[in-house]
Amino acid sequence: MRRLLSAVAALLLCSTSLGAQTLRDRVSSLFEFGTCGEPLCLNVPNNHGRHFIPELVEGNSNVIGFLADAIGTSISGIPISSASGGYTYQFVNGAPVQTSISAGPIFGERAPTLGRHRVLLGANLTRFSFQSLRGVPMNDLEFNFTHQNVGSPVYGDPEFENDVLEVHTAVDFSLAIGTIYAAYGLLDWLDVGVAVPLVHASLRGSSAAMIQAFEGADTPHQLTPGSITAETSNEGSATGVGDVALRMKANLTPGAAFDFGVLGDVRLPTGDEQNFLGTGYVTARGLAILSTRIQNFSPHLNGGFLYRGGADANDAILLTAGFDQLISSRATLAFDVLSEWVVGDPAISVPGPVEFTQPFVRSVQPSSIPNMRDDIVNAAIGAKLLVGRGVTVVVDGLAPLNRGGMRPDWGWTVGLERGF
Repeated sequence: MRRLLSAVAALLLCSTSLGAQTLRDRVSSLFEFGTCGEPLCLNVPNNHGRHFIPELVEGNSNVIGFLADAIGTSISGIPISSASGGYTYQFVNGAPVQTSISAGPIFGERAPTLGRHRVLLGANLTRFSFQSLRGVPMNDLEFNFTHQNVGSPVYGDPEFENDVLEVHTAVDFSLAIGTIYAAYGLLDWLDVGVAVPLVHASLRGSSAAMIQAFEGADTPHQLTPGSITAETSNEGSATGVGDVALRMKANLTPGAAFDFGVLGDVRLPTGDEQNFLGTGYVTARGLAILSTRIQNFSPHLNGGFLYRGGADANDAILLTAGFDQLISSRATLAFDVLSEWVVGDPAISVPGPVEFTQPFVRSVQPSSIPNMRDDIVNAAIGAKLLVGRGVTVVVDGLAPLNRGGMRPDWGWTVGLERGF
């Protein structure tokens, strides 16, 4: 346990100096090709260099921000360990009596609580390397930036307004999250807990840009002097405390054949959102929990609501179904399907196509990223292994089952728990 706690704490010592530039700034810098220090500001005279700046072009204004916001939102969906994992107890005639025969789920929740004055301590390390955004590979993102309407009210006159700045971008973003968590049984039926994540975020990206001149005509636009092509790249990392979670769980039907409980937790905006260490807003989760035990098989079902306090983040309906199965006296198998279903229209959206009217009607899609709901469905399978002295080793793998949001191909968690 001490070794894992030391490894988690070591995340704080491995950060890369960022200077004044944050990771969010580095995402924006992947679209800087000129010398004026602004995204999409080209290196040409007569103000032509500013005609692709997204703040000035209706329909392109959210494309760059969309990419950074998608990275930030993905952090709020990272699961943390079960609020009351490990073995559970209830006091009978003043003595603790074990109420579970398995070590419990890893990410799902069951209704039984730890028991009065019982303590669970744990630490784990989770690793995700994000590979796709709404099903599009993150090493092959395409963006098309259109020109400002500077001539007549008709879009496409003069003809160079039809020029398109095409950018192919590759982004490698990964998270390593070390979480130290604890739960305490205030009463036989009530637990409180806290989870403190230490986050290491790493970003590497590159972009290749080209001016697509309309029908091959001469264009006044250049990315660098004498060239309609340019490349740029950037990378960096940051480490620090993420969003701290405060949790409370109650078993409302202790001792019943079917246990029913409720859980509430709040994640505080303690992580630096500009460096993708946290969301920058409060999130709160409320769950109803139903669980039972059939010999060595313990299924559970969770349903609830996730509130996200950010203006560019959707609330979600939460549904989790799974089980833990005692394999031997020292080994428990755990499986969960975890899902988030977006409430309302997506808060983060790609602008729609830009319509040109001259010299003929045509449209340009601003990105290869589709507009779709960012519903999240993941499968997690793992095991808990009792190794002695009350210490349990936790291993788990997580894989996406759908395409919504920014997703890894898979992720893993390893950790230790101990009950007292």
